[in-house]
Amino acid sequence: MTAPGNAMERLMAALGDKGRGLPPVERWNPPFCGDLDMRIAADGTWFYLGTPIGRSALVKLFSSVLKREGDEHFLVTPVEKVRIQVEDAPFQAVEMQIDGEDDGRTIAFRTQVDDLLCVGPEHALRFERAAKDGLKPYVHVRRGLWARLTRAVTYDLLALGEVREVEGEAMFGIAAAGQFYPALPAREIEGLDIS
Repeated sequence: MTAPGNAMERLMAALGDKGRGLPPVERWNPPFCGDLDMRIAADGTWFYLGTPIGRSALVKLFSSVLKREGDEHFLVTPVEKVRIQVEDAPFQAVEMQIDGEDDGRTIAFRTQVDDLLCVGPEHALRFERAAKDGLKPYVHVRRGLWARLTRAVTYDLLALGEVREVEGEAMFGIAAAGQFYPALPAREIEGLDIS
């Protein structure tokens, strides 16, 4: 196993400041080099050695080489792979833009690392039930990585909700880009908590 400080230094050196879009991490299969004491909290804050990473440029750099394999998350370069911990989703959707109405509406999100996502086949919505009858919405970012909507953005999104029949059941959900994204059975809307 690699010492965390050395792994962090090597990772930063390998990444450099490329500024050329996202690297092709899906094509990289380097050897596993151990665990890095890095964690992404449920609120989207990145921590290294228990301390929040305050430089947004550094968080953006690390997020560009984030890879998911099964339920585990890794930072990868062409020559090294280190496991990190992710409490919920690695990204947070912090802003939402809506254009149009009903099925023709477009919904776009911005993440805390400035990824811009327009809901559609590549950036689908999904919903999970949370504790105490809550509901957690997510938007797909890339390669199996998701962004959880912040509480404020969740309220704005659910304000667009409507009830439609899906496979014979009345479902509450969101229409965007010609598709309906069911969130939960309509009968469960009463008392719903936004988590």
